[in-house]
Amino acid sequence: MKRRDFLKNTLPAGIMLPSLIGGFSVKAFGASSPLLASLLMPTTDTDHVLVLVQLTGGNDGVNTVIPLEFYGNYYNARKNIAIDQSKVLTFSDTQKVGLNPAMTGLQSLYNDGKLKVINSVGYPTPSFSHFRATDIWMTAADSTQQLDSGWAGRYLNYEYPNFPNGYPNSSMTDPLSIQIGSVTSLTLQGPAVSMGMSITNPTSFYNLLSGVQDPAPNSYAGKELTYLRSMSQQTQQYATVVKAAANNVTQQSTYPASNSLADQLKIVARLIKGGLKTRIYMVSYGGFDTHSNQTNATDTSIGTHANLLKNVSDAIKAFQDDLKFLSIENRVIGMTFSEFGRRIKSNASGGTDHGAAAPMFLFGSNVLPGVLGDTPNIPATATVNDNVPFQYDFRSIYATLLTNWLCVKEADLQQVMLKNFQLLPIVNAAFCKVAGPNTSGESLISNYPNPFTTSTTIQFTTAGGHTLIQIMDGMGKVIKILIDAEYPTAGTYKVNFETANLVAGVYYARFQNLTIQQVRTMVKVR
Repeated sequence: MKRRDFLKNTLPAGIMLPSLIGGFSVKAFGASSPLLASLLMPTTDTDHVLVLVQLTGGNDGVNTVIPLEFYGNYYNARKNIAIDQSKVLTFSDTQKVGLNPAMTGLQSLYNDGKLKVINSVGYPTPSFSHFRATDIWMTAADSTQQLDSGWAGRYLNYEYPNFPNGYPNSSMTDPLSIQIGSVTSLTLQGPAVSMGMSITNPTSFYNLLSGVQDPAPNSYAGKELTYLRSMSQQTQQYATVVKAAANNVTQQSTYPASNSLADQLKIVARLIKGGLKTRIYMVSYGGFDTHSNQTNATDTSIGTHANLLKNVSDAIKAFQDDLKFLSIENRVIGMTFSEFGRRIKSNASGGTDHGAAAPMFLFGSNVLPGVLGDTPNIPATATVNDNVPFQYDFRSIYATLLTNWLCVKEADLQQVMLKNFQLLPIVNAAFCKVAGPNTSGESLISNYPNPFTTSTTIQFTTAGGHTLIQIMDGMGKVIKILIDAEYPTAGTYKVNFETANLVAGVYYARFQNLTIQQVRTMVKVR
């Protein structure tokens, strides 16, 4: 194919190449008419920024946030990798859970009131496939639903509905979102086009600032690549503003060395301080698929998983310190997520297999600090198939951040999230909207008898409004919906659960009412 034909056939609307400007992988689009550009104002006026931290591979949440409240059962379930109780990092206001010993940075943030721990985050009918589970988290889809757009991409499409036509313009001169990574994530994919810009890696970012071009091979293909990079630089509409923003910052606080996540977050802090109006940044850190040798055989507080958690913890702590140093910490909230957790019981290889629910971390000076939710109740006789059941749907965290931090109007939230999800008390919503209270200390659902044989009566207390009771098996899969109704008034109610057709084992009743979620452990015996 001739060079002219290649450009004509592959780059008509935008450009997405491995290295456009010193290693940038960017999709850039031409502006439309000045009249249209003048009408392209963002839907919401906010300077808030959300930073997404992806922990790829499926992080073992049970060894990340240790369930001290049920430590005996925890230890019995994973004796070969369990963290010694004396080494668990404790929190200033609770003894129910603690952190992996490697996570001193996040412990410090928690005790400073800048960390939110959300217990048992997942969704009904979890997937244990890396690829499918990642898609679910990135698109906010149901397990049985296939979506081609990401939740953050839909949000940006809501804010900038005509993108890419007319962008950049006088009201939005900057990239809508930025990801450090060679390919823009599905998270940032809008209904029609990608809403994000990718920086392949930190080295490429600094090459851009210094005007260094990544080398191309001395071959025909290399000459073609060099030509395409040269052409793409002429059409790259965001490189100039990114470089200008970076050059506005000449001093930052210290970040840990040899830490790729820290390298990425340092760039994010620099661009935010530099003046970019970009609302969403995404970074990633991999290696969490710990099927074997997760810990050191003689000291479970160190090893592969501990090294991963240390790098994450140290990077986030340095990032938060830098935001404070740069006087921008009030504008930024960060969130960690992984495609799934791991099984409760460890395997014979000193590792953990693909599981369901796991904790999430929110960090920033405007999070509502503390632990949200009950401690995962570890069964006394956990099997290799047992999972942590989800208490909070991960999409409730997304919905709350969109509403209470990025200020999406409640009436418009469903076009982003595609259905209604409860708002949670996780961030300071003074500038947007206030979520409900944290009632994790109250018991709102119980059952009797427990254990039971053929049936049990579930009692629950609702504040009125939408009330949901789901029954999950030990794998974390929803097997029955007992209640899904609107209650006109508050009160205490009972419902019978017939179990004659179920095998003996551990089951969970998940109660959800407005902003509240609780999980009750139930045991069926023969």
